[in-house]
Amino acid sequence: MADKSSQGDPKPEAQFAKRLDPTKDGLSKEQLQFIRQVEMAQWKKKTDKLRGRNVATGLAIGAVVLGIYGYTFYSVSQEKVMDEIDEEARTAKIRVPKTGAN
Repeated sequence: MADKSSQGDPKPEAQFAKRLDPTKDGLSKEQLQFIRQVEMAQWKKKTDKLRGRNVATGLAIGAVVLGIYGYTFYSVSQEKVMDEIDEEARTAKIRVPKTGAN
């Protein structure tokens, strides 16, 4: 009969990717240096991705702000309400009191 361990069934006492605590486990200097090196590589990968997202978000927010700013100037430059009121007053021969603004 075949042995169960030769059939590919994992042994229950075998551990896979055991989590280590560098402060409690007795690790050599080389092991600690390797752990730090791997952690720094992971942080660099994450920060590069995060930096790209931050740049994209900043550009999107900037585009929205500039769009609102430009639209505001465009709409204000087209407002001719006071000019229309003055023109109506002139054509209707209504006396408009003179002020410092006229």
